[in-house]
Amino acid sequence: MTHTQPELILTNGRIYTVDPLQPRAEAFAVTNGRISALGTSAEIHQQAGPHTKIRDLGGAFVMPGLVDVHNHHFLAGKEELFELHVPLGADLAGIVEAVRDHAATLPEGAWIVGAPWASDRLGEINTAEALAQLDAAAGGRPVVLTDDSHHNRWANSRAMEVAGVTAGQEGVVVDEAGRPTGVLLEAAGIPVAHAQQAAGALTAEEERRSVQRGVEILNSYGVTTFQDAGVSTQILAALRSLDEADGLNAWVVSSMLINDEIFGYKTIGEDLVFDGERFRTEHHRPDFVKIFLDGVPPTRTGAFIEPYLPDDAHGDHHHGETLLNPEELTDWLRRVAKVGLSAKVHCTGDASVHAVLNAVETLRGEGFTETRYQVAHGQFVHPDDIERFGPLGVAADISPFIWVPGPIVEAIREVLPRERADHMQPNRALLDAGAVVAGGSDWPVSPSPNAWEGIHGLVTREDPSGQYPGTLWPEQAITLEEAIATFTIGGAEAMGLADEVGSLTPGKSADFVILDRDPFDHPANELVQTTVTETWFAGRKVYTLD
Repeated sequence: MTHTQPELILTNGRIYTVDPLQPRAEAFAVTNGRISALGTSAEIHQQAGPHTKIRDLGGAFVMPGLVDVHNHHFLAGKEELFELHVPLGADLAGIVEAVRDHAATLPEGAWIVGAPWASDRLGEINTAEALAQLDAAAGGRPVVLTDDSHHNRWANSRAMEVAGVTAGQEGVVVDEAGRPTGVLLEAAGIPVAHAQQAAGALTAEEERRSVQRGVEILNSYGVTTFQDAGVSTQILAALRSLDEADGLNAWVVSSMLINDEIFGYKTIGEDLVFDGERFRTEHHRPDFVKIFLDGVPPTRTGAFIEPYLPDDAHGDHHHGETLLNPEELTDWLRRVAKVGLSAKVHCTGDASVHAVLNAVETLRGEGFTETRYQVAHGQFVHPDDIERFGPLGVAADISPFIWVPGPIVEAIREVLPRERADHMQPNRALLDAGAVVAGGSDWPVSPSPNAWEGIHGLVTREDPSGQYPGTLWPEQAITLEEAIATFTIGGAEAMGLADEVGSLTPGKSADFVILDRDPFDHPANELVQTTVTETWFAGRKVYTLD
């Protein structure tokens, strides 16, 4: 039976709706899990029925549930529940010690799987001597550790032996004597991932627990809508199972892999992307495909228009390459568009961004006007391409957690001229050009999915943790209102959920967060201190700060 009176009314609050038609309110009503009215406390209080629960917010700040357009919630949940956590920023000694301690808790022969080692530690671990230390710490067990970009791996000798990885294979790094160092770039690590999965893949229940744990952590940071940027059949099945059991406390958009450079999932491409519809549920939308168009700049696998700095391995004119040529990219986007699928395309170099815009321009000209396209990361965009995003309907999926000053930025400065390296994420320019800009954490590439770290960085262009001094291209800072929009309505628009979420608007899902402060009343350099005290999804409380 449908209730005509609200089940919940919240009054006496500072309600920031992110809806330009009614940006502020004191109170709102929730009926059947949706926002049914906003206004003054007196206006909304009049709608209460005999069974309506009335909550006095006591002046607390309320805003829409946060939207994370790019994360890997399953990987994060799996890493927390079942894998080794390498201390953030650990040097070689710290990595080896963590492996040694973890090995002592495992049976003989068990795989040691963990993350993350920092990108700017590559020089330390990329030697045969470092590999020997890793081998000794493992006590004969195979080891595979993923870096902070989740694009590259460090495997020990036993793991490479089991996986059949040898010197001479593409992406297998060797020292001056031709010996593998264990560093495996991009797809070179997939055989190791497959070997590890063959030895001890998670059960269906463990996969479901990993998904559930990932969502629980997201809820604790106020995230009620997110897009997973690369899913497997098993993740799709776990999401469907959870939602059918009323256990999925978020709206989820899944991105099905056309190609796989980093995850090592068994089913990708044709067999995955055209099979997603059977996993659709009320809150799970398998609406996107995912394409890796390049790698990452620190390992010189991002595709750039201008070359990298010279080095012995690549020479003076290395630009990196796109993983699909223009015809292949356009063909894939056309094929999936014909069945209504949108696309998220991983691009870290400006050449790959340019290729995506060209492909989308072709498809728009062919009449594919409804499909959505996201340039994921887009750290580097050629100035001439910025103004193309808006007219083509291409959203910028930005990951501010990994471009404020920090280890990944330091690693990029080692491979690109400083002037180019420091011109990352032209967010001010993109907004001014009319682009949809959507915030994504890329968690667990970022240590946490805390959107306030991202908002802090977007507004200040400084490292929210304070560990790395200075600012990164401060001219590209955006306002607090704009930064909040990137993590609410911007993300909702980018993933096709703006009718359901992204603002506190009558008719939309009652997804909202209560904060410990009004962020507009505090200096920009304190934004990272903002804390979520409660998270509500579809009118139900799903997290409370202890």
